[in-house]
Amino acid sequence: MPDGAASVRADRDSAEAFAGVTSPGTPSWDAVIDVSSKPGQVRRAAEAFADRARQYVYISSCNAYASLSEAGIEETAPLNEALDADEMGSASEYGAAKVACELAVLQRFGPDRTTIIRPGLIGGPGDPSGRTSYWPMRFATPSNADGRVLVPETGAPTSVIDVRDLADWTVRLIQQFTTGVFNASGAVMPFSEYLAVARATASYHQETLAVSNAMLTEHGVSQWAGPGSLPLWVCDADVAGIGALSNAKALDAGLELRPPTETMRDTLAWCRGRGSAVVLGAGLTDAEERELLAALG
Repeated sequence: MPDGAASVRADRDSAEAFAGVTSPGTPSWDAVIDVSSKPGQVRRAAEAFADRARQYVYISSCNAYASLSEAGIEETAPLNEALDADEMGSASEYGAAKVACELAVLQRFGPDRTTIIRPGLIGGPGDPSGRTSYWPMRFATPSNADGRVLVPETGAPTSVIDVRDLADWTVRLIQQFTTGVFNASGAVMPFSEYLAVARATASYHQETLAVSNAMLTEHGVSQWAGPGSLPLWVCDADVAGIGALSNAKALDAGLELRPPTETMRDTLAWCRGRGSAVVLGAGLTDAEERELLAALG
């Protein structure tokens, strides 16, 4: 924990979860920052802090939007229907759960005391999902003796917001008591440009094998994230805008973005610092990439 901070352990599914920080004799709070995707947890927190905190900052998600098919989605775009349950029954309800959480905060704090942040892809050093560490690591450590790397021939535009930039901005929103709804995403770039940044960061000068979307799909390569994927690659028109949110409102509200090269460099350094123990969590294993290179090359 940072100096001056205290850790309070509680079960957020319990009705008494916040007794230790809201009971008589405890201080009032400048702000609550909440990342939960369980509507029941957020409803209990909003109720507990309604008279004990000035501002509620809820970290939502771009998945709250009803459609991610178009580039340039703004904060006024239609949302998913809110989830009725206290928690998701499956991952497919994630967007609906986030909408329900947003509504829970707004109902107790009102728009004048609520800040909702809908991030796109968050990355940087420490990324536990492996989505933003896969490409710099893949170019830095090819799976084969020839040094070839499998890449998509094309892909939808993408963006990554550095977790440090998001955190710094969130604190400033509290310091300035800025409320409202904001998309939080990095600078949008063509997928080929993102790969070029990864190559340069890893000082990769070998040959890549660019494969069509149809061939990658035919061979079972997944999009976006998870095992067996090419992370951040999107060819499905239904989600082609997931990496191209409008961040104009956030920039006007003081969001500052470091260059993608810095995020990539620090992510690669973090991975290398963990050595062979690093678990990417997303992408192709060395064996999977070698097999695909042999089949498609």
